[in-house]
Amino acid sequence: MEDSLNKVAWPVATERLTLRRLESEDLEATWRYRQLPEVTRWITSAPGTLEEYRVYFHEEGRVERDVAVEVIEADGSKVLIGTVMLKVHDAWGQSEILDQTRHVEAEIGWSFDPAYGGKGYATEAVRAVLELSFGALGLRRVVAESFAANAPSWKLMERVGMRRESYNRRNGLHRSGEWMDGVVYAMLADEWGELVTA
Repeated sequence: MEDSLNKVAWPVATERLTLRRLESEDLEATWRYRQLPEVTRWITSAPGTLEEYRVYFHEEGRVERDVAVEVIEADGSKVLIGTVMLKVHDAWGQSEILDQTRHVEAEIGWSFDPAYGGKGYATEAVRAVLELSFGALGLRRVVAESFAANAPSWKLMERVGMRRESYNRRNGLHRSGEWMDGVVYAMLADEWGELVTA
């Protein structure tokens, strides 16, 4: 499958952040916060050791689809504070016109170091990824999902202008053993265009 993220001129700067392609060398920096209970509670996979995480990091293709988010500290050093997944995929379409569905949609998701929470960094990073999605990547639709109980995540989706498309009753099995409700948010390219020109 083509590496859609190569269409972006990396790195990308926002007001306070630098976004770049995730690299193999970022493994330990992401492990630093992804092992924390308040983070693993909501993310898809929670390897118990650095070695398990190393396997997961490489086998799941993180470097092909994740965007590293860095902040510049007071001393001028850059610190990786989170990642935003940008997983480009095909849309559904009827068989005669499948060629028009190739690489036009994406799923996004994120994880951030709680030590940097409450400063708007995640919102700034996700907005930038949406801008890339509808700009450089030319996508038509972006989707994000979360457990309904993960209010900080879906509130972020609302802050960046995504619209709730569904609320699903007990559709996801949490590692606690509980079937939990989930939410799906989405945004279309024309909705993004209206948002940024408003």
